[in-house]
Order: sequence, then structure tokens, then C-alpha cells
Amino acid sequence: TKVTFMPDREIFPDTSFNYDTMHHRLKELAYLNPGATIVLVDERVGPDGKVKDKTFRYERGIAEYVEHLDASKTTLHDVVFLSGASDEGGFEVEIALQYTDSYNEMLLTFANNIRTVDGGTHLSGFKTALTRKMTAYARRAGLIKEKDPTPSGDDWREGLTAVVSVKLPEPQFEGQTKGKLRNTEVEGFVSQIVG
Repeated sequence: TKVTFMPDREIFPDTSFNYDTMHHRLKELAYLNPGATIVLVDERVGPDGKVKDKTFRYERGIAEYVEHLDASKTTLHDVVFLSGASDEGGFEVEIALQYTDSYNEMLLTFANNIRTVDGGTHLSGFKTALTRKMTAYARRAGLIKEKDPTPSGDDWREGLTAVVSVKLPEPQFEGQTKGKLRNTEVEGFVSQIVG
């Protein structure tokens, strides 16, 4: 597939393309679609007299995305990859996660390759299941005693890098920018996969 887009100057006040923005988005799409080859060519000649071009292809998809996000951090284990598909709703879920020695969490969520910056039901399902399963494991392993306070979800996500990607036939988003996924049935399915 080849897509050619020429912006109409009568509609768009600024018709210049930002290479860095395009580079970031197309690289992200290559991570979200394992095995797809995406080529970005900027035919404008740069100050060095050259044309920029970049080919993106990631065979392991979002698992490689998490490795890329954690490249400058000290990781505590290999990337964990989870996936599943539902027969009934037509949902597909992919999750890649890895803990680092950092204090910050980085959770990126996508619905049909659209970045949902405000999360939504897929993120809620992920957080709920992760907290529940980590707490249950810690109790079973004797890491949390009966009298100890139960760690919160924030505690379990400290140092976590995760990418949650769902694909569904009829996504429902909140707002014009599609920043938050609202499909309630996705929450339970993501939670089930994580569990």
C-alpha cells in the first residue's frame, strides 16, 4: 500500500511537514504492527545536502517497543509479552511489560493503533488485573504477611514500562481527540488476559 497526501493550501494554513513528528508516528505504527515495513522518505534536501529516509520493521512488535523505551534504564528481567483474541467480540489484545530500577511508571495504551493518551477501559483492565495478581502472588509467596498493609496499584507499577494495544471492531472513544477508550467489554477481556 502506498499513501500519497498533498495538503491543500486553501484548507491548511501550514502545509509543511515535521520530519520528527512523522518519524515518531511511523516508528510507533511499525511497533504496533509486527512484520510490517514502513518507509519514510523526506525528499527535502537537508543542510547536509542529503535526503532523509528511514525504514521501520519490528518482527516482535510491542515487545521491541518496550525494549526501546527501556534502553537507557537498568531492567530487572526480560520483556513479558501477553496476547489473546476473543471469539465473541472480535477483540485482540497485546501487552508487553518490563520492570526497571526506576521509580517512574510508563504506560502507553493504543486502540486500533490510535494512541489513547488518557487511557480508558483497556488501561483500567490492565491495572486492575496487575494489582490483583501481584498482590495474590506476594501473599502466596509469603512476601506480604496477614498484618502487613496491602500494596496499592501505584506501588506495583513503580518502575514498570508497559504497552497495551487492543484492536476491536467498533471502538468508542471519548472526545474529539480519541484520547480515551470507552468500550466497557474491553476492560474485562484485558483483565482476563493479564490474569
